Amino acid sequence: MARHLRPPETLAAWRRLATLAAEPRAGEDEGRFASFSRRLGPLLVDCSKERIDQDAQSALLDLAAQSELADAIADLFAGAIVNDTENRPASHMELRKPAATAKRDVRETRKRFLDLAEKIRAGAYRGSSGKAIDTVLHVGIGGSHLGPALAVDALAPATASRRVRFLANIDGAATANALADLDPATTLVVVASKGLTTLETKVNAEAVKQWFAAAGARDPTRHFVAVTANGEAARAFGVADEQCLPMPDSVGGRYSLWSAVGLTVAVAIGRAAFEDMLAGAHEVDAHFASASMRENLPVLLALLQVWNTNFLGASSHAILPYDHRLRLLPPYLQQLEMESNGKSTRRGGEPAGTHTAPIVWGGEETGGQHAFHQLLHQGTRAFSADFIVCARPDHNLPANHDWLLANCLAQSKAMREGRSAGPAHKRVPGGHATTTILLDELTPGALGALLALYEHKVFSSAMIWGINPFDQWGVELGKTLADSIHKQLRTDDDWSGQDDSTRGLLAELRRLR
Repeated sequence: MARHLRPPETLAAWRRLATLAAEPRAGEDEGRFASFSRRLGPLLVDCSKERIDQDAQSALLDLAAQSELADAIADLFAGAIVNDTENRPASHMELRKPAATAKRDVRETRKRFLDLAEKIRAGAYRGSSGKAIDTVLHVGIGGSHLGPALAVDALAPATASRRVRFLANIDGAATANALADLDPATTLVVVASKGLTTLETKVNAEAVKQWFAAAGARDPTRHFVAVTANGEAARAFGVADEQCLPMPDSVGGRYSLWSAVGLTVAVAIGRAAFEDMLAGAHEVDAHFASASMRENLPVLLALLQVWNTNFLGASSHAILPYDHRLRLLPPYLQQLEMESNGKSTRRGGEPAGTHTAPIVWGGEETGGQHAFHQLLHQGTRAFSADFIVCARPDHNLPANHDWLLANCLAQSKAMREGRSAGPAHKRVPGGHATTTILLDELTPGALGALLALYEHKVFSSAMIWGINPFDQWGVELGKTLADSIHKQLRTDDDWSGQDDSTRGLLAELRRLR
């Protein structure tokens, strides 16, 4: 993917945007909703509260054109090498295709893990003792954890979600909590890791394996399924080939929900619902691949992010889900956006001359209104925000839902309009850029569409900034340093290679232990 390497700040559209950002934006209101909102399947995306007008939108679309974004999208779907530091394409969209058009290996793997999920749901999968498996423990971290955990939390009824647990943190307290009150005879462990080399997953999987052995399990390997691109490592761990589900090497962890990593989700929600989730994502894929830049929702969201981040000074972006079932969306999107686009080097190897991804954070609403909204409304820092809400709830408490909806709309209105009347301590500046994403209801298809929308937004932003969204080399440094510190913490008294602070902390930890 040799093209798309022009620094964005050298483009005429970038310079035009800098000029527009310095000018006061018109305060027009009439007709904004019609001009700046779009519907895609079960999603309505309202950008009318963004700090944008027709001139800025036109310049942003020029930026997309001058960045050759349409060509980059075509390359992505054509299977070109878009992850150039690892010489790989990105094929997560292939995992969401209908069976009639998906590749053979995708169809076969999907059938394997969905058949297994249905067998578990029916009580027909039995462990080494002959008892039916009734609980699945999902062991993974990062992308191998956040997507499945979000989907189960959002879509599974309470009775089904209790059959599924997640273990990600290397903290032994998390491991002990995950195993508490489980019966080894009726527990299946899904170890999800692309390379099966991630430290947290390896340590936790070994701890769970020892838990089985301590319980006297006759054949613990019968209770493990590995989802990985590294079959050799799975066999070394003790997982038989028939218990190993492949994960494509061209699919990154944070894009892996759609693969066999979704086995745990399928156990919780069933085959039909999982396939509906894939279909919702595929609908957005088709839109992203074919829609014009002016109508392309992921592209428009990416352009707004560039506008807010690079021209309006918004260094942070809040994810505000007004739905209890979407409370795990902020950490999911933290990883998707910040691990993908938290880069300071362009794809040509030169330093980025602009800011890239904003700091993504957020929390479940309306709780956040009583925690951090004070800073949002009257603090001094620029930010942007996404409000996510469902029109129809899944409960029979209409008064609660009406108040939830009212609060969502009121908060976005207050962030835009503020309040200038009254004493100084009651004034609210307003002028903050927000987008509201309205789901008709939280179905598997709607969740799939929502997550695919954000995936493609991240890709589009990366192409404009000229960075690679599919690698994460910055994560590796801390892992490398942890290896030597781990040895020094336990047995090695030679700390000469450490800085003074780390030596002092090691000494204190050794003393206290």
